[in-house]
Amino acid sequence: MTTLSHPITTPSTSRTLFQKLWQINWPLAGLGFISLALMGLAAIGLAIDPRVITGAPAWVKPLKFAISTVFYAFTLVWMLGYVKNHPRLVSTIGAMTAVALVIELALIVLQVTRGVRSHFNFTTPLDGALFSAMGTLIIVVWVMNLLAALLIMRQSFTDSAFAWSLRLGLLITLVGAGVAFLMTQPTPAQMAEMQAGNMPVEIGAHSIGVADGGPSLPFVGWSTEGGDLRVAHFVGLHGLQVLPLAGWVINRLYGAKLSQRRRAALVWTAGLGYLGFTLSLAWQALRGQSVIAPDALTLAAFGGLAAVALVVSAFIALPARKA
Repeated sequence: MTTLSHPITTPSTSRTLFQKLWQINWPLAGLGFISLALMGLAAIGLAIDPRVITGAPAWVKPLKFAISTVFYAFTLVWMLGYVKNHPRLVSTIGAMTAVALVIELALIVLQVTRGVRSHFNFTTPLDGALFSAMGTLIIVVWVMNLLAALLIMRQSFTDSAFAWSLRLGLLITLVGAGVAFLMTQPTPAQMAEMQAGNMPVEIGAHSIGVADGGPSLPFVGWSTEGGDLRVAHFVGLHGLQVLPLAGWVINRLYGAKLSQRRRAALVWTAGLGYLGFTLSLAWQALRGQSVIAPDALTLAAFGGLAAVALVVSAFIALPARKA
């Protein structure tokens, strides 16, 4: 197994860091910079535009998508810096992801400027076409994420624990992104309308058991009265950052006390626990239950998952405590 270096070591300034990200994959780095600019634009929009779309300030959605894209773009370009011997595939992943997400962000901003909902909107043929286009673009991003995961899976690393933190982060992100496809399914009311021969103005929803746009948590907009698939979607997507961070923490805490095999097992425990948490949140939402109002069954599931993860982690780390 060969020693694996990364183009980014310890940049002395933020400018140096951005330059190195640009050198690794300029389309993805450019996507990150564009998203940062959109964050500023959306923040201004929030301050000066009083309009409300589907129960939320009009510019909240562009701001949330811009923030998410900043994290996704810069994390993915950093991960791709570890891939050796596949420059064309890395370039393809970066270019396709960047183009797809830039268009996605542009379409969201376009709909905000028109004062209409961007997602699930079939009010007019144009609205339906734009939402269908966004769905296609996200499939492109999902496939590129899968390709990145396959490249990282095949890449040799000297540190198996850190390697698995990258791999599991990418794989869990695929699951989190996949939750979004559940949102595109017609609700029972929409299905009934379609069966009656009518075309609903909306097809799909974030919420389960209640209409979108009702009482919700500040900024994120997650329903406080019913299930909301965006919770699992959010948690799963950010496995891309959480798992590498977990791998780094595990190596810092146990690097000199545990074997690589045991540290990798800890990363796997963290990854499976995080995946279980993501799926549990999706299960909770599909039952029409708000994230802030878990019932006894949901609490038991979360508690059991946490207990198993803690017990397994303690067993794996036992040699470190004896040392």
